[in-house]
Amino acid sequence: MTAVRVAISGPVREVQRATGGGRVREMPTEGPLVDRFGRVHDDLRLSVTDRCNLRCVYCMPDKGMTFLPRSEILTFEEIARVAGIARELGVLSVRLTGGEPLVRRGICGLVRHVAALGFDDVSLTTNGILLAPVAGELAAAGLRRVNVSCDSLRPERFASIRRRGELDVVLDAMSAAEAAGLAPLKVNVVLLRGINDDEILDFAAFARDTGRVVRFIEYMPLDAGGRWKRDQLVPGREVLERIDAVWPLQAARRAGDAAPADRYRFVDGNGEIGVISAVTEPFCGTCNRLRLTADGAIRNCLFSDAEHPVRDLLRSGGTDQDVAMLLRRAVWGKLPGHGINEPGFLRPRRSMSMIGG
Repeated sequence: MTAVRVAISGPVREVQRATGGGRVREMPTEGPLVDRFGRVHDDLRLSVTDRCNLRCVYCMPDKGMTFLPRSEILTFEEIARVAGIARELGVLSVRLTGGEPLVRRGICGLVRHVAALGFDDVSLTTNGILLAPVAGELAAAGLRRVNVSCDSLRPERFASIRRRGELDVVLDAMSAAEAAGLAPLKVNVVLLRGINDDEILDFAAFARDTGRVVRFIEYMPLDAGGRWKRDQLVPGREVLERIDAVWPLQAARRAGDAAPADRYRFVDGNGEIGVISAVTEPFCGTCNRLRLTADGAIRNCLFSDAEHPVRDLLRSGGTDQDVAMLLRRAVWGKLPGHGINEPGFLRPRRSMSMIGG
């Protein structure tokens, strides 16, 4: 595997000063969650369910999905316990994901519990179908931001991509979220060659008109049907070129920012977009994320099948220190890159909805 060059951000520099080089020689037993390559992990994705009320063509087949038994899903108390331990280890932000997190009953209670742990940022990714009625309650519980998925601004096409749900419901949900103070609102767009890539400029105009941050996401090999093909993805670089030719862009990313999206402002000051080029321009060198699956496995990479089961540890009387060491081992085992562009790459056995985005 070709090593991925690690970008040097502030906290990584501190670790490197302490260890005398770019790599960490042995797994720390105190301090931040750091891997062998000096990457500090301070972002945790919490999947609360593998179920979803939609069947997007790039994620799930229309029929035949098998979901986890409820007994295997972490309780809210278990999720909050892992989140609290992660906070003690230096994790600063959490994002609730699924599946679709809003199909899980009582989600506002989990938000309230997690927000009380003192994270700098608590956010949620949703398809928007169930968002409008609970946006105010989520904000009152301590949620700060939402990302809303929307892959077309044309009602019929939206319906064909999502297979369920209506565009107007999602657009109304965006407005409801903003009215509740869940801002800045980000709109996630998965581009598929020949299906919705002719809407790139429409979404750019949408960003300019609404002030919402539209993020164009490359189609990744994480669909449950296993039908992903490279020629279906639209490279982030192409997206930028097509928008820049109409509305000039300038880079807006801050030094040390480990977020997956490369940010760009319109030169005329009229809004912002982002591109997540996980396949064509991997950002593994600055990755700071861990994931907790709905059934209680810690994953250090979307594209790795390596998992560290925490559910059984929680349910067999494991201490907080035991869980903390499991988190450290999970981070320590992280590879330098996901290897998607290498000949030996094997797509993960679990799909995005089972892992948590």
